[in-house]
Amino acid sequence: MVKTPIVKEGYRYITVLALITLVVALTVNPYWSIIPGVLLAFITFFFRNPERKIPSDDILVMSPADGKVMGVCEVYDDEFLNEVGTKVTIFLSVFDVHINRSPVSGEVKYQQYTCGRFRPAYKESVGCENERHSIGLENDHMRVLVTQIAGLIARRIVSWVTLGSVLTKGERYGMIKFASCTEIIMPKTVDVLVKKGDRVKGGETVIGRLSQ
Repeated sequence: MVKTPIVKEGYRYITVLALITLVVALTVNPYWSIIPGVLLAFITFFFRNPERKIPSDDILVMSPADGKVMGVCEVYDDEFLNEVGTKVTIFLSVFDVHINRSPVSGEVKYQQYTCGRFRPAYKESVGCENERHSIGLENDHMRVLVTQIAGLIARRIVSWVTLGSVLTKGERYGMIKFASCTEIIMPKTVDVLVKKGDRVKGGETVIGRLSQ
């Protein structure tokens, strides 16, 4: 994707709110324009696209999203890994950067979009019930599965990759509009370096290290 300060998915919202703010200020009252103006500022903030310093070490697994770690648990993944792995679940509030980044370098070997409900993203069952989009990444060292999960407010998952795309570690590959949740399942050969309650940054926080 183009590295602009604001992701293109936000342009339409920003343009509409800017016009509403201007029209209200000119035709109604400048004071009333504060309301759409504040909303304009928040939407601009929400769709921000910050640069990140991405570690180059191939044995590191980076966080795929900004947010708070909701849980770390062992699961059997029959979707892509077909083995027991460790799942890390990250909750994104409306104040977090909502761009998803590739946790490792690799090729997109699996991609699946699933329709579903729109329950609050902090609920434990959202990974099974809510609308979601999963990609499976593979490189010479490991395979990982990353899933974007829509929440109560988030109603659209955006993906900028397709099956066969080759991503570099930390590369932006999609986003979820407004509050949401992101899950990553890593193989047992990866030592998990985060715990429930930790704050993480997409592409910048190391959440796992390949065992040596």
